[in-house]
Amino acid sequence: MKKLLLSIILLFSVLAGPANAFWIWTPKSGKWVNPKTMPKPTPKEQFEYAASLYEIKNYEEAKREFDKLLKAYPRSLEASESQYYLGLIAENQDNLYQAFLDYQKVIDKYPFSERIQEIIEREYKIGEAFMSGYRRTALGVPLPVENPAIEIFSKVVENSTFGPLAPQAQYKLGLVLKGLARYYEAEEAFNKVISNYPNSEWAEASKYQIAVCRAATSRGPSYDQGAAKEAEQKFEEFIQEHPDASLSQQAEKSLDELREKEAEANYNIARFYEKQKAYTAARIYYSDIMKKYPTSKWSYKALERARIIDKLEKEK
Repeated sequence: MKKLLLSIILLFSVLAGPANAFWIWTPKSGKWVNPKTMPKPTPKEQFEYAASLYEIKNYEEAKREFDKLLKAYPRSLEASESQYYLGLIAENQDNLYQAFLDYQKVIDKYPFSERIQEIIEREYKIGEAFMSGYRRTALGVPLPVENPAIEIFSKVVENSTFGPLAPQAQYKLGLVLKGLARYYEAEEAFNKVISNYPNSEWAEASKYQIAVCRAATSRGPSYDQGAAKEAEQKFEEFIQEHPDASLSQQAEKSLDELREKEAEANYNIARFYEKQKAYTAARIYYSDIMKKYPTSKWSYKALERARIIDKLEKEK
């Protein structure tokens, strides 16, 4: 029996030799194992070895050793640090979305880690990078999300709802959604800034952004007069509440643009009635334009059309 066992060991060693690997029998597990894939005897030793590889920037080997620790000692104190280091490795390799995923695992699996606040800060910076146009591919493959900043800023808020970065993460989530023309979702995000963080510096800006979203909605494929009216009201409220705010000048400009658009819409309605020879209705709209939007270019056009209607009726 001993000879048979020895023969098997020798045969296995010969077959494994060309690959520079060897296997040994472990009575404890009752299995053949390759020592190269085995972790160190303790999680501390395994972590120190993996960390030493990280320090010399041997990231791929370090990653394998940290993964090995997580598999062998998932409940050890060193496990949370190993998961954190996987995030650092991904970040150093310029794979920011993977870094976010690795960091988030620390929060999900090891909520009592001392790294939580640092990780939230790192996630926030990664969100800002994607918001600023950081590439949305990993190894040349498009990421499975429209814009990772949406997921990342949402997680920053979720991870620390009333933490120092939550208000601005919530605000920037709204900006990303607005940039993707997802105006209703953006408005909801900005409303959360106002309701959850009313005393933050981002609440004031959120009121302005809500008005911008309403205005953008009104300029959709078909002019939405109701949305435009709501946007006007929001801009007016913002200007009244913050007359000295730097955003108030932009609000004034946006308000003028909305009024110009509304004047144009009313002018088109008046022209429709005029073409139908419903002159009384057309005159009402032209008069309304001249009264409400006296400085608009549509006011001068309305005056011109009103005079033409008067002339046509006199010729009857």
